[in-house]
Parts: sequence; C-alpha cells; structure tokens
Amino acid sequence: MDGFVGRFERQLDPKGRVALPATFRNRLEPRCYLLLGDDKCIGVVTDAESKLRAEEMTAAVKKGERTRAELRALAVNMIEVQVDAQGRITIDENLRQYAGLSVGAKVVVSGAFDSVEIWEPARFERMLNAGQQAIGGDEE
Repeated sequence: MDGFVGRFERQLDPKGRVALPATFRNRLEPRCYLLLGDDKCIGVVTDAESKLRAEEMTAAVKKGERTRAELRALAVNMIEVQVDAQGRITIDENLRQYAGLSVGAKVVVSGAFDSVEIWEPARFERMLNAGQQAIGGDEE
C-alpha cells in the first residue's frame, strides 16, 4: 500500500510540534505542506500533492464550483514545513486554532490515503463513528 493508512496517538509538544509516524516520514521528508483539512482537521500532504490540490482548486474556481474566498483561504493557510531529525513537524498557531489543537494536548494522526490528517481526538472520534456507520449502514 503506497497510501497513508492507520491511526496514531501523539502529543503536541510545548513548541507546537508533533512527531509523524515512522511509516509516514519517508514520503513526507524532507518537506511537506500543512493545510486546512476537511471537517476541521489539519491536512499534511507531499510536495506533489500540494501542487495537485492547488491546481484542482484553481480549476474549480474557474468553473464556478468553488469561490475565490475558498481559494484564498487554502493558499494563505498552506504552509511548507520541514521534517526535523526526530521526524517532527511544527504546526502553525493559526492551523492549531482552526483544528482546535492545544500545545501539550493529545492529537490523532491518521492516514487518509493521499494525505495525513491531524485531529483533535474528540472530533476525530465523531468523524470516525459517522464514517463507520455510513459504511456499515444504520442498524436502527
């Protein structure tokens, strides 16, 4: 499997850094991009994926499917980060606020096939439960 998969519990250090899972690092080193993720998570993408997402957003704006405001929000909040020697990335304060993350708090780092997502744990559980129910069908 070439995609990013799995779920990992981590903690943001006092400087806002999080250690990436070892299985993700080789595809994200030496640099990757952080961006506004769906459902208030932080997306982590490779250099190639960041270019693809920028192209897709630009095309969607030209077709009238997305707004210029959405394009601006994505562009302003897409941040290049370096993976340090310990496999950590620093999460910008604006992105931490967007996702409801606090320094010193636990986070969930999860695979989403073409990207990695960083979540506030309670929000992640709600999104995961909703997805599992949708896949399994509502039994009630």
